[in-house]
Amino acid sequence: MTGELVAGVDVATATVRVQVHDPAGASLAQSSRPLPAPVRSPGGRSEQDAQSWWPAARDCLAECTGLLGARSSEITALAISATSGTVVAVDARGEPVVPALMYDDRRARASWLADNFPADAEQICHTPEVIARRLVGHPVATDTSHALKSGYDAAAGEWAAGVPAVLLPQVVRPTAVLGEVGREAAGLTGLPVGCEVRAGMTDGCAGQLATGAVDAGQFVTVLGTTLVIKGVSEKLVHDPTGVVYSHLHPGGKWLPGGAANIGGSALSDVDSTELPELDSAAAANGPASVLNYPLRGRGERFPFQAAEAEAFQVGTPRDRVEEHRSRLEGIAFCERLALERLATLGAVAEGPVRTAGGGARSTAWCRVRASVLDRPVLRVLGAGTALGAALLAATGSIHPDLSTAAAEMVPKGELVEPDRAEVDALNSAYARFAAELRERGWLSSASSAGPL
Repeated sequence: MTGELVAGVDVATATVRVQVHDPAGASLAQSSRPLPAPVRSPGGRSEQDAQSWWPAARDCLAECTGLLGARSSEITALAISATSGTVVAVDARGEPVVPALMYDDRRARASWLADNFPADAEQICHTPEVIARRLVGHPVATDTSHALKSGYDAAAGEWAAGVPAVLLPQVVRPTAVLGEVGREAAGLTGLPVGCEVRAGMTDGCAGQLATGAVDAGQFVTVLGTTLVIKGVSEKLVHDPTGVVYSHLHPGGKWLPGGAANIGGSALSDVDSTELPELDSAAAANGPASVLNYPLRGRGERFPFQAAEAEAFQVGTPRDRVEEHRSRLEGIAFCERLALERLATLGAVAEGPVRTAGGGARSTAWCRVRASVLDRPVLRVLGAGTALGAALLAATGSIHPDLSTAAAEMVPKGELVEPDRAEVDALNSAYARFAAELRERGWLSSASSAGPL
């Protein structure tokens, strides 16, 4: 063990980010590099140049260690988080031989890559293994989180039937030590020789952990372009509809949740400079007299599954402010519906609902959401995937377990309480909203458990 600092590597779709943290969570250095945009075309193709991952990660690490100077020798561990389900074929040296299939490549059914496996390839890897292998100098295992959407059954502890396991890496739990940084990689990145490379989790899971939602009953809503809700449960959640899925918690618990199509994209027609003022006016306006399901595009996947779902509005707003308020409420209604869906399956949220993402920056919107949920919302503005990866690196290295790492390293957050004067009216509006979904055949009566 070399010291008391940890690094988190976040390989997103467009950017690689690296952050270095101390045991108390302070960010001591950070860096980012762009990645080439995925190439998308009709037929479901979505590919990215996987050769770009290592140089971007290498340069970010080198910039961070340069900023740290002599303290770079204190980096004891790092972990890598990336997009869920992104895979690439690599040769015997671990080098990508074709573009990566991105998480949204619709051709990537269970056997597609196996059926189209390049002659000069030896294995299928996820993004973290490509980078980790360059750091440690030998092949590494994948983790249960990145492997989930590639066909790994975390409950059974094996690759699912039909998945070509011979082409895929071994699987370990997040935080497991994959290897140590070798001399060649140390020279390129500035990391100390012997720095542990630990197994990470997908970007969504790492983002959850970065809000402090690491113990049973703790849930988080990440409100960005879409609405993502994840939590922690003691037991595996079984959803017969497949709307809710679960990652394996590093400590053996489960992380149930889902991702909706609705979210901040509903406000994409509003100039970002106008949003703060419009949010404040909408908050002062009080509950809307109209119902709004502001879905962009067609189809929903969580908290209900309906390929034919589309936006609707019941009633006519008085003005632009009320229309905006009704959109904020509509997204909050979906958040409540999702938490109720999880509760019916046995994953019950306790205490405040943590929140991160762009939507969490608006106190006014958080107040609307707290009033719809009738529970406090805890804004954790410093949360992000790179911090979540750093937490995983810290678990077992500078902290004994994930709960301790989160308690020490996650920002404390700001509690936003419900507006008691609005709760009853919003309860009534939510009931009407759920009834509208049921009338359209998108929501079954069993999908909502009633008040949280």
